[in-house]
Amino acid sequence: MEATIALAGNPNCGKTTLFNALTGARQHVGNYPGITVDKKEGTYIGDSGRIHVVDLPGTYSLTAYSLEEVVARDYLVREKPGVVVNIVDASNLERNLYLTLQFLEMGVPVCIALNMMDVAEKRGFKIDSDKLSRLLGVPVIPTIARSGQGKDELMAAAAKTIRDNRNQPPLTISYGEDVDNALLDMEKVIRNNRFLTDRYNARWIALKYLEKDEKIMEEGREANAGVAAKLANEAVQVAVHLKRTLETYPEAIIADYRYGYINTIVRQDVIRRGQENDRLYMSDKIDSILTQRFAGPLIMLLILLGVYQFTFSYSEIPVGWCESLFAWLGGLADAHLPDGMLKSLIISGVIDGVGGVLGFVPLILFMFFAIAFLEDTGYLARVAFMLDRIFRIFGLHGSSVMPFIVSGGIAGGCAVPGVMAARTLKSPREQLATLLTVPFMNCGAKLPVFALLVGVFFAENEALMMFIITIISWIGALLVAKLLRSTVIRGEATPFVMELPPYRFPTFRGLIIHTWERTWQYIKKAGTVILGISVLLWAMMTFPGLPENRARQFEVKRQTILASAPASVVRAVETAGEAAELPAAVQAVKDQLAAVDGKEAEAGLRYSAAGRLGTMLEGVSQWAGFDWRTNIALVGGFAAKEVVISTLGTAYSLGEVDPEESGSLGAMLANAPGWGPLTALSLMIFTMFYAPCFVTVVCIVREAGSWKWGLFSMAFNTIFAFTLSVMVYQIGSMLGF
Repeated sequence: MEATIALAGNPNCGKTTLFNALTGARQHVGNYPGITVDKKEGTYIGDSGRIHVVDLPGTYSLTAYSLEEVVARDYLVREKPGVVVNIVDASNLERNLYLTLQFLEMGVPVCIALNMMDVAEKRGFKIDSDKLSRLLGVPVIPTIARSGQGKDELMAAAAKTIRDNRNQPPLTISYGEDVDNALLDMEKVIRNNRFLTDRYNARWIALKYLEKDEKIMEEGREANAGVAAKLANEAVQVAVHLKRTLETYPEAIIADYRYGYINTIVRQDVIRRGQENDRLYMSDKIDSILTQRFAGPLIMLLILLGVYQFTFSYSEIPVGWCESLFAWLGGLADAHLPDGMLKSLIISGVIDGVGGVLGFVPLILFMFFAIAFLEDTGYLARVAFMLDRIFRIFGLHGSSVMPFIVSGGIAGGCAVPGVMAARTLKSPREQLATLLTVPFMNCGAKLPVFALLVGVFFAENEALMMFIITIISWIGALLVAKLLRSTVIRGEATPFVMELPPYRFPTFRGLIIHTWERTWQYIKKAGTVILGISVLLWAMMTFPGLPENRARQFEVKRQTILASAPASVVRAVETAGEAAELPAAVQAVKDQLAAVDGKEAEAGLRYSAAGRLGTMLEGVSQWAGFDWRTNIALVGGFAAKEVVISTLGTAYSLGEVDPEESGSLGAMLANAPGWGPLTALSLMIFTMFYAPCFVTVVCIVREAGSWKWGLFSMAFNTIFAFTLSVMVYQIGSMLGF
């Protein structure tokens, strides 16, 4: 069995870069059981042998404040890796050693990777790694993860620690007389009762009670409620005493003494600084422009527009290749399969359904590449920092900004990666509010619907209408977020305390790995789910077919038309190709036959399961101006919003309609009874806000950890959208529009 090491460290310490350098292509991504935090694992193969590497989430501490901290701590306790490789940013040594001390207090075997030595040297720092190793009592290996320098030495030190089966004694730090005395009393109680000591050491448990660690206190209550109450009471007494005597609280005292301990170490000539007067580093200089109060937001908008320009410009050609590929597959199936249900299923259900979604893969790939570049350079952290104030008004968090933008805040995104991007939020409540509101953004799948309706019914003000639609989606999302945070997801807002990492030029390898990881998740989820839904929709719009007697009526009409035409015209109709230019008499007969075919298709659709559903919903949906055909299209849009266009085309007996060339459908809608600008506006409002597509719902379920929230997003969003549409339609009707 190969040895296992866990990589741990602060966010932005180069942990992921080192993980990539160690494991290369021998890695995979999953989730920790029951939660949505990424679990990256890989294999290192080198002079030290074959080592299983687990990349823990980046965290600043081991106190259960965020999900990442809980995950990291639980993994160490339950899985007990051979050694924890703690990646420490050498250019921010004091701050990074705070987490190191907590590992040492916990008593887990530690090996330190002193990373970013090149950055530290550029800043004039010289770090004595040997002395740091002696003072901490653990191996300290200088590394530069970007270039891979020191990785083999690090693995050799980690392997040696595992081979030596080193039993790391827990580090003991003095926290002053008041806290120390309380710790001793609590340790005695813990040891005497063997309270959680099978998992943690006694002093560490006592510290967690003083730090009000909810996770440990909950474990304690489940293990022994009496002892837990006694420890909690002791912690309260210490807190009261510190408040009365020092105007402070235990957590602050503990943090102060830990930093004091770190200062004691680094002042023993561990760090020698060069040019002390050069305190304004390059990142600070760049930030003085990019995050400037007035220029910063404008620059941010330009950068985000640049991201979308890059995405749509450079993905256009590969998207065309994908479309051509699926068109070729469709043609191949059409040419070689016999007419019948199987052919219809493969072409309409499988190739068209899945192809419509996988055709976006190049666009998704380019967008993820651009986002990975911004993320790896450190700029995304600045975007969240600048918009945090506005989002907090509506109960959201600064880190919610990017999921909104990715989902289509600037029209054209996709809610699936937007939902996945929400995993960067540490507070479960704020993450949930973000998950439930990002689908309101105008994703690329909604654009064909808007383009069709705006082009037909608001042709004179197309740009203004698209701008209004964008604004409505933002306002709607923020107001719903405020509603949810005030009711079902009520809770305190977490402070937006995030470290602004230094700007770095990302490595090409890191960009490729990050881009591929996210794109592959999209391919797997979108492809499999859409395939099932496409087949289901095909079946709903196909079965049950028209009864034989009704189908015979249409056949009689066709025969009647042919019988009334001259024999030469009939022969010409039977032999004419699709693109042939026909005499007027022949064309007239063809048109009459096509009209009968259309009527039969309409009758068949209305008789199908989907048609019956649309008719059944018409009694309610008419309040928003929707007829049975529109209802079918909206039901189909649950699979993917692009389906609204093609389903409308089928529903209006025009056959399959290409969303990119929906002119004939537009003409039909413009002349159809019940359609007008008011109906179009009502439909656009409904499309904007109603239930997310099924892939997005699956992602919400996965990220939220429960089907409850997936079903909530479907029900709440649809009711909210229908209410708005009814208001728009009814008020507009009363005003005479």
